[in-house]
Amino acid sequence: MAAGIKDDPWVLRTPPGSSEYTLYRDGEELICQVGSTKLTYQARAIDDLHAWLLGQGDWVPLGAADEQKPVVDGTVEAWGRSESNPVGGWYGTRKGYRGRFGMYLPPLLEELGLAELTHDARNNRMRAL
Repeated sequence: MAAGIKDDPWVLRTPPGSSEYTLYRDGEELICQVGSTKLTYQARAIDDLHAWLLGQGDWVPLGAADEQKPVVDGTVEAWGRSESNPVGGWYGTRKGYRGRFGMYLPPLLEELGLAELTHDARNNRMRAL
């Protein structure tokens, strides 16, 4: 497994398997590079998301959406921007690029052995291990 640092990032695929991207930790941030687009998330999202999934106790829909799009309650994406999560809002740190939490964080948790995902063309879900 990769070290998850800039020189040795995790190389991941979106849940449907349609796109490859890299993700690495830089201090308190996770840097997600998708083609020429860079998204950043708070690194604590790994542990916080895992804890939330454990509390859910079952499969949770991912519900990935861009920042400007509405989200469905009860999804990973909705939790990643909810005022009731541990950071009181967005885990994404780059305004205009704070969404897609439900697309890019779940494969990392799977890579780290913290969760399992479905890998269907649409409507993927995850649960804690």
